[in-house]
Amino acid sequence: MLNVNKATSEDASVHHFRQPTAEDGYALNKLVENSPPLDPNSVYCNLLQCTHFAETSVAVEENGALVGFISGYIPPGKPDTVFVWQVVVDKSQRGRGLAKKMLHAIVERPACAAVTHMETTITPDNEASWALFRSFARDKGADIVDRIWFEKNAHFGGQHDSEALLRIGPFARDSQQTS
Repeated sequence: MLNVNKATSEDASVHHFRQPTAEDGYALNKLVENSPPLDPNSVYCNLLQCTHFAETSVAVEENGALVGFISGYIPPGKPDTVFVWQVVVDKSQRGRGLAKKMLHAIVERPACAAVTHMETTITPDNEASWALFRSFARDKGADIVDRIWFEKNAHFGGQHDSEALLRIGPFARDSQQTS
């Protein structure tokens, strides 16, 4: 488990990074619900994210409250890739680099020992997500490729913007890199 001090000197609170548990499912559901424009999932879906995908996800607490969460998984047939399903940071925590710290924490997990690539989907207009993943790729010295994966009309019945598949890599785990 990783404890990370916040960047602000006037705030002495600490973020606690940990593997999620089933007890986080409801809190995750509320965190996403309070973070538009994220697509909400059912509480049951969030419970599965917190249990089935716990080894490749991260929960962040501050003073006992869930303030950040990334759900991810290793897709079947792609043992070198972690797919980031959803990133959520409480509005009180935004702008502090918490999302990028969570991405780094996931790829350092034992379950990601063979991971050399990260994938996610992002709508073309989600500038904050594009900036987050580009920054992560720069940190890792990795290339980025993207293409539309799920198209608005063909896959979402015109009810959701198209989603670009973003692939970052290859990269090494921080613990494997030399100075």
